[in-house]
Amino acid sequence: MAEPQLWLVRHGETAWSRERKHTGRSDIPLTAVGEQAARELLPRLHEVRFDLVLASSLSRAWRTAELAGLVPVAEPLAKEWNYGAFEGLTTAQIQEQRPGWSVWDGPVPDGETLAEVAGRADAVVARVRAETDGRAVLVAHAHFLRVLAARWLGESPELGRHLALDTATVSVLGWDRGSPMILRWNT
Repeated sequence: MAEPQLWLVRHGETAWSRERKHTGRSDIPLTAVGEQAARELLPRLHEVRFDLVLASSLSRAWRTAELAGLVPVAEPLAKEWNYGAFEGLTTAQIQEQRPGWSVWDGPVPDGETLAEVAGRADAVVARVRAETDGRAVLVAHAHFLRVLAARWLGESPELGRHLALDTATVSVLGWDRGSPMILRWNT
């Protein structure tokens, strides 16, 4: 493989992800459903040879990696978006105070900007490209992974708003004839 592939795994369900609450830096554990879904990733990942195995250090991602049969190294830059004052709130709750608000457009009081999240994503992409020309896997969080996919493609981080990502899913980023590609998404 001349160019690396980056497999993305979103963590399993948590109580907050089920309720569609913004879950950034809060360390919310997987639900029983989330743990089972993470175990169901094992047959999909177990025969793939990964040269680099990374995970967010937040327990929901780390536990998903373990249950999926991976032995990860912590990637501190792969934590979810810091939602600041909006942590634990749904978009609908935020829009009661800020009509039309979206995390993609901000602002996120006391949290990160989209540009800051994109900077972290760029650093993770650079790490993967520097450390392997084979396959890497990253277990992390929805908004962060959506931004990372946009940056892998060399696109604006705002593209992430168009990339839905369910819990306990696998996506694959790679290359085709020298161009970065999404090879598989949200499967």
